[in-house]
Amino acid sequence: MPLPLAPLSLPGLFVTGTDTGVGKTLIAAAIARWFFLRGQRVAALKPVATGCPHRREGLVSEDAEILAAAGEVRFPLDLICPNRYAEPLSPSVAARRAKQPVDWEAVQRSIRLMTPASDVMIVEGAGGAMTPADERLLMRDIPAALRVPAVVVARASLGTINHTLMTIESLRAVDVTVAGVVLNRYPTDQVGVAEETAAGEIERLGRVNVLAIVPDEPGAVLPTAAVMAAIDPVDWFARLSGANR
Repeated sequence: MPLPLAPLSLPGLFVTGTDTGVGKTLIAAAIARWFFLRGQRVAALKPVATGCPHRREGLVSEDAEILAAAGEVRFPLDLICPNRYAEPLSPSVAARRAKQPVDWEAVQRSIRLMTPASDVMIVEGAGGAMTPADERLLMRDIPAALRVPAVVVARASLGTINHTLMTIESLRAVDVTVAGVVLNRYPTDQVGVAEETAAGEIERLGRVNVLAIVPDEPGAVLPTAAVMAAIDPVDWFARLSGANR
């Protein structure tokens, strides 16, 4: 069943990961920062977030806060992330347990309100591409509905070839363009054969570009100088066009 979201009317990218905890928020934030530093008015969208802490104003998505800070996003956090759940579970399970279904109309409203004052929109998923977004839909259905290319964030360690190729295949199965792969948390010492060869194998077998290899920055929340240096050479404007299907 199609997701009730209309295609974006401005350039955008969807950032997903091969798994939870690969650092996709950090990379999405770095991409948002990259566009801001080039004079773009950045909109950020986290359609649904789980594991949200409760503050005085209610549940808050820390991922949305990071995206907003990095991209100098001037929209309220409840627009950036309209669906927020307390338990750190898949969105489908968190929504079911909270007895609060994911509100896709609220996501569409966020897009509608942010679009006129923005030049580019960075959308971050929750979990991986096959994570259940609600009772019927998967995360990969979001970029398919919005018709934006996806950037896949992957670990640099052993096992990443399998996880990355499966993620690429799952996205392409619903006609989502894969703009490229970012290998995150690359070790800065004791690099093994698995890390050294992963990028080449992913490019060869996935028919996709590894856009950047980002060094491991333990504890980093906002993009550091090293993270920005790793993604800076990428022409992210070209990725918006949906190259490398």
